Amino acid sequence: MANTHPGTSRSDHPIAYLTDVEGIWEKLDSFCQDNPHVHLEAGERLVVRPGATFVYGGDAVDRGADGLRVVRTLLEARRRQPSQVVLLAGNRDINKLRLLRELNGHPLPKTPTDMRAAPRPVLLRWIFDNTMGASDAFEFRREELERTGTPVSEEDVVDSFLEDVRPGGTMRDYLSVCQLAHRTGNTLFVHGGVHERSLGAVPTGEHVEGVDAWVEALNRWYREQLSAFREERLELDGTPAWEPLIAYQAPIPGERINLGSVVYGRMADSSNHPGLPSPALIEALALSGIHRVVVGHTPSGDCPSVLREESFELILADNSYGRVEGASRVFLRDDSISVEGQVKLEDGRLERLRFQLTLGDTSSPIGRQLLDTGQLVKGPLESGDWLLFRALPQFRVEQLPVAPSALEGRALGPARAAAQGV
Repeated sequence: MANTHPGTSRSDHPIAYLTDVEGIWEKLDSFCQDNPHVHLEAGERLVVRPGATFVYGGDAVDRGADGLRVVRTLLEARRRQPSQVVLLAGNRDINKLRLLRELNGHPLPKTPTDMRAAPRPVLLRWIFDNTMGASDAFEFRREELERTGTPVSEEDVVDSFLEDVRPGGTMRDYLSVCQLAHRTGNTLFVHGGVHERSLGAVPTGEHVEGVDAWVEALNRWYREQLSAFREERLELDGTPAWEPLIAYQAPIPGERINLGSVVYGRMADSSNHPGLPSPALIEALALSGIHRVVVGHTPSGDCPSVLREESFELILADNSYGRVEGASRVFLRDDSISVEGQVKLEDGRLERLRFQLTLGDTSSPIGRQLLDTGQLVKGPLESGDWLLFRALPQFRVEQLPVAPSALEGRALGPARAAAQGV
């Protein structure tokens, strides 16, 4: 069925999508190499070519020694080409707002007593290690600062993170041009995931019908929360007025996920094996003309996972924990997707994966799951084999090549069982 929703993107309007660079410049650089829609001018200035849009899916920092460089590059591109650059706020980005209070006498309640009185560098390392999943972020920032040619002390590193979120700070300005959700044509972009608990829900307690009205309300709430942060507003009980945003981008206490959040929800099971939304959720999205959801946040091997059922697609493109150094590429149009990437197979071989797929194409096994093994058919390798993918316990992955004949006669079905996000 044609999507006639206002604001629909043309089928010839390309979107280049990248997510979860996490401070690793090589990923941004490799994404832009020989990219028909986005390039780095003079190796530094990100430029989106006329007629195209670049969507960055969130999480710009924490796991590489170029976090400031990545954030500044994305921010500069957004300011220069605001109609062609869309930036989503990830949890690794938003949680840096916490540092302004936690390093100035207001640590989290669960902070150990000995840490509360510890020197700031010790406390910051504890915060990274225990509450942000960023155990190397301190040393990565030190390394990045040292490249300026000026020796830095541990206190200088702390001050750098605080300057990030103070007026004029890089992360503060970056978050101010980000959003939580973006819809274009028949595609919805969020950082983490969409579930029955999050679709239509705004953290104010409001429930909004229709994807467009919901996206608008969610992004408006996000902007209001950032305004509260900038103004340092406190509630009557002394809690920060922006605390709801901090809670929204974090897992529910005692759990690994937050299904009520588009930032910390997951389209995968506890081992990070991807799964489609429920039929009811797919139907609810279709009522607003949404036939594709694109997310990051949940690592999915070396190249994107595309899951399909009839006229619906789910794309998980977080390859931050992949076995290869470069970034994969996803290009989207209303009627098709194109995926390119490199994978390292179980035997150590490197292979290229590349395919283009029309929305609603039921003839291809791509995006279907083998019912006997639970392996996802990710796509064709240049060798002619198919790539099978499976997430395993302890966050391991299996990436196996199989000959096309190995799929003959085997039952394929939608990858749905993993979608509960438990």
